[in-house]
Amino acid sequence: MGTAEIDINHHQLIIYSNIITYGNASNPEITESIRDEIETMWNEAEGSLMFDRLKLNVVFKTNAFVNPFIDPIEIYQNTDPRNNYFRIEEFVHGNISFVDSINCNSGYFKLENLYKGSTTAAHEYGHTLGLDHPQSLDIRGKGIPSIMYPRGTLVDAMFQYDPSKPAGIPGGTMHPMHRKVTQQDIDNLKIHKLQFHHGKAIIGEFTNIWHPDHASVSAEDFMRPPVFG
Repeated sequence: MGTAEIDINHHQLIIYSNIITYGNASNPEITESIRDEIETMWNEAEGSLMFDRLKLNVVFKTNAFVNPFIDPIEIYQNTDPRNNYFRIEEFVHGNISFVDSINCNSGYFKLENLYKGSTTAAHEYGHTLGLDHPQSLDIRGKGIPSIMYPRGTLVDAMFQYDPSKPAGIPGGTMHPMHRKVTQQDIDNLKIHKLQFHHGKAIIGEFTNIWHPDHASVSAEDFMRPPVFG
C-alpha cells in the first residue's frame, strides 16, 4: 500500500511506501534488505504510464522502520496509507510468507523466505498494491517470469530450481530468484483508475492487521491467509 503522487515538473508519478517490521526476527538489517529489494526491483522496470496525455515515469520510494514490540493498537488505528506492517518470524504456519489480501497493508514474513535475491518482499509488495497471481501458472516458452508468479509455476528449465529436472517434479518449478518486475506489472496496477485529488491518490487498502507470533498459535486456531506464495 502507498500513496501515488504526481510530480509534473519531473514527469514522474512517485509511489511512496513505508515498510514497518515487528516480531522476534525483525531487525534493522533484514528490514533494510526488504526495503531495498522492493525499491530496487520495482524501479528496475523503468515503468511509465500516460496520464492526461503526459508520459510519466513511475518511481518507487520506500522507507523502512523497525519496531519489534509494536503496540497492536498502533497498527489497528493507523490512518497513514503509506504504512505497511509485516511480522517477521522464523516459524510461520503454512511455511510460507503471506499478506492479508489483495490490496492490503499487513502480512507475515517467514525469515527463511527473505534471503538476498529471494524476490519475496517485492512479490508480496505487489499484492499490497492490488496485484494477484496470474491465472496461468504454466509459462514454459515465455521467458523470464514476472514478479507476481508464485512458487510452483512451471517455467523454462533455466528458471527452475534445478534446470536438469523435468517440469513439475521437485526442483522442476520456478526458482523465485528469477522473477522480475516488468512494464506489464506497472500497467496492471491500473494507476490511471485511482481517485486523484490535488495530484495524490491512495493505492492499496487498509487492513491494519496485527499478527501474533505463530509459535504461540495452534494449527487448529490458525486461519489460512487468502494470499500466500
